[in-house]
Amino acid sequence: MSKEQKRKIIAAVIPPIANLLIRAIYLTCKTEFKLASSYPSGPFIVAFWHGELLFQPFLYKKIRGRHKISVMISEHFDGEIIAKIISFFGFSSIRGSSSKGGARVLIEAIKTAKGGEDIAITPDGPRGPRHSVADGIVALSQKTGAKIVVFNYQASKSWQLKSWDRFVVPKPFSKISFFADKIVDISGLEPEKAKELIREQMLKDATK
Repeated sequence: MSKEQKRKIIAAVIPPIANLLIRAIYLTCKTEFKLASSYPSGPFIVAFWHGELLFQPFLYKKIRGRHKISVMISEHFDGEIIAKIISFFGFSSIRGSSSKGGARVLIEAIKTAKGGEDIAITPDGPRGPRHSVADGIVALSQKTGAKIVVFNYQASKSWQLKSWDRFVVPKPFSKISFFADKIVDISGLEPEKAKELIREQMLKDATK
């Protein structure tokens, strides 16, 4: 069996299983939500660290219900798996990264946001360094005028993988605290100052 054939099987089998496991774990957990009193009336940018990606759909649904959102995801094979998993939550994906298809994916994201959809992005993805902020989120926010809503979550008990992003998987029957109370406006800021502000706000409730 070729590598391509193996990947096709994995991409077909893993996402539906992962979707069921994520939902099953979530149902066993106690949850609390720390939310802002209000959110931008128009489309906004959802920002969260790559290592805290897994349970963010539940936080988004809590805030926005069935509002349309597209998630910026890398064109790597693991990005394909993630894209298929989030599709079970009704999320669309925009495939590309700063290292591959960067200009194209940014243009597509800008058009999508101007069309009324929210955009989700992991500023340190897809390959890190962990808790860094790349240029893409700054360009996206400043070219669309969309504010940035920071998403974080912490689990009282979790597995933390030894990957570059120290990926967090909450354990069943843990308590998950979700945070979406920080809204960041970087209009008019120089790129480096904007990235510094975004990183500062994102680190406040980040998993260490």
